[in-house]
Amino acid sequence: MTAFLVILVILLFLIAVWQIKRIFQLAQTKVVGHADIATDKDNNSQGYLMMGFLAFIYILTIVSFWLWYDTLLPESGSEHGSEIDNLMLISMILIFFVGIITQGVLHYFAFIYRGNKVARATFYADNDKLEFIWTIIPVITLAGLIIYGLFTWTDIMNVDKDDDPLIVELYAQQFNWKARYGGNDNTLGEANVRLIKGVNVLGVDPADPNGKDDKVVTELHLPVGRKVLIKMRSQDVLHSAYMPHFRAQMNCVPGMITQFAFTPSVTTEDMRLTDHVINKVDNINKIRREKSEELQAMGDEPLDPYEFDYLVLCNKICGISHYNMQMKIIVESEEDYKAWLAEQPTLAEQLSKEN
Repeated sequence: MTAFLVILVILLFLIAVWQIKRIFQLAQTKVVGHADIATDKDNNSQGYLMMGFLAFIYILTIVSFWLWYDTLLPESGSEHGSEIDNLMLISMILIFFVGIITQGVLHYFAFIYRGNKVARATFYADNDKLEFIWTIIPVITLAGLIIYGLFTWTDIMNVDKDDDPLIVELYAQQFNWKARYGGNDNTLGEANVRLIKGVNVLGVDPADPNGKDDKVVTELHLPVGRKVLIKMRSQDVLHSAYMPHFRAQMNCVPGMITQFAFTPSVTTEDMRLTDHVINKVDNINKIRREKSEELQAMGDEPLDPYEFDYLVLCNKICGISHYNMQMKIIVESEEDYKAWLAEQPTLAEQLSKEN
């Protein structure tokens, strides 16, 4: 695949050089000869090439959907995810519909009105009716999508205090994630990067009583069916907390706190049992087995089998190890979540051991 891309880049570079050469040639003032005038044969060949290219892009689109449809995300694991999916579906349907129609018309017109010494297309200097139509239709369509998107976004971002959301901090740094729970009072203590020292890796203020029962972990556990308000900080550069299976994403900005709320609706175990995930896991493990055979033949260790997990990823290019900046998210029952959280040491306990 890499060799193919390198060859493709070289070919495109050579084509670009050739086109630049042609531009310089055309820019030179010279007497136009018969060799520089397009003939009916030239016009016909270009017209048929336009129709051939139209068929090519239509076929390529169909084949791409056929071959790689299963690489799409499975059903959303959050309550608001269906709204995001609907918005995405409507947007893509409109984009593909308009794209298919406009590309078809564009290439058809290039073919039907190709150069012809006998027949000539009628020229209009302007047409107010047509200009109004192709202006007002995109305006109405885009306005509808924007308004629909704004209502969807407002509905997702609205956090009702009566929901009693679980408060969790997601802390980004090159190149890992950490999470902080507010303890029994569900209230996070104040924090500042200047207070980072020893086991206090998130800079929680030890003088703040709300921070003494805070719990810092490297694996995010969430109870299913309960709203979670995730507050995000960054220690160094701009990161982006991306949780694709929950249809959630928010930038983590140094010096400020951003937040995103959602309600997990499918546990990790239940998501692993869906047909989409089972098929995807089987396909990934098939590829891993083939790769492992190659590694073993070279004396290297085989790859471990893949198992589905929810993940939080970084969706900003934040440095050399950006690709590997991820943290596992486990969605489980309220009872399992409480049992796991009870096992985690508080910040006060960690500080006392350090001292």
